[in-house]
Amino acid sequence: MKVSGFTFIKNAILFDYPIVEAIRSILPICDEVVVAVGKSEDDTRNLIAQINPKVRIIDTVWDESLREGGRVLAVETDKAFQAVSADSDWAFYIQGDEVIHEKYLDEVYQNMDKWKDHPKVEGLLFNYLHFYGSYDYVGSSLKWYSHEIRVVRNYKSIYSFRDAQGFKIGNNRRLRVKPLDAYMYHYGWVKDPRAMQRKQENFQKHWHDDQWIDQNVVKASEYDYSNIDALKPFESSHPSVMKERLKRMNWQFDFDMSKNKSTPKEKMKLFLKNKLGIETGYKNYRVI
Repeated sequence: MKVSGFTFIKNAILFDYPIVEAIRSILPICDEVVVAVGKSEDDTRNLIAQINPKVRIIDTVWDESLREGGRVLAVETDKAFQAVSADSDWAFYIQGDEVIHEKYLDEVYQNMDKWKDHPKVEGLLFNYLHFYGSYDYVGSSLKWYSHEIRVVRNYKSIYSFRDAQGFKIGNNRRLRVKPLDAYMYHYGWVKDPRAMQRKQENFQKHWHDDQWIDQNVVKASEYDYSNIDALKPFESSHPSVMKERLKRMNWQFDFDMSKNKSTPKEKMKLFLKNKLGIETGYKNYRVI
């Protein structure tokens, strides 16, 4: 069985993406990792080139005119996926702010092997933890997506969906997937408040025009982490590849657990999900 990893990145240093940790976290079960490196304003390309000989770079230029719905992120994802070796059975996708804990790698690999000869299984579905503010808190409201596809068949009819949220196949069909007992750790909302502010001001350009940004994105020196509805403490371990990054954290973030800002409707939906296993949100996959 051959497994390829794939991802995309641009300005990783400028916006403090844990892309090195992301790639290193999947390397143990990948025969190669294809990285679409967008033309950057920093030394991102050299950063990626120094990770491991199994990493293969394709150089890209982002289409800055794609400013609706984050479409450019899906386009860059597709570039990386299309460059995956033709003889790979599976493709393991990871975004530049995601890391998988090493304790889940056996689960992922064993399921790849288990379903390799079952073509109806087109992808594997991960659970998600979304860290916010610091490495000690995760989102606990329904604003965070709870599952997403991160392993797909190496079918070139599969393509990235919306803003690289997930994947579809053929004529807009949802992928048939098997769920994993594995979590993806999403660190997109854990940065120095200054770096987070820079990221927010820049990243909105991939969704909105300049007028919308001027009217809706607050200009500030630091990001205000206090505007969050609900969090819960994270009481387990982080992936080993994140060890040095955790040591470098140089800001403070504390959250008052009693200040849950979720609406009564959101709280009811959360109760149905946590206590009864009933999820009411949209799913862009089909569990089989």
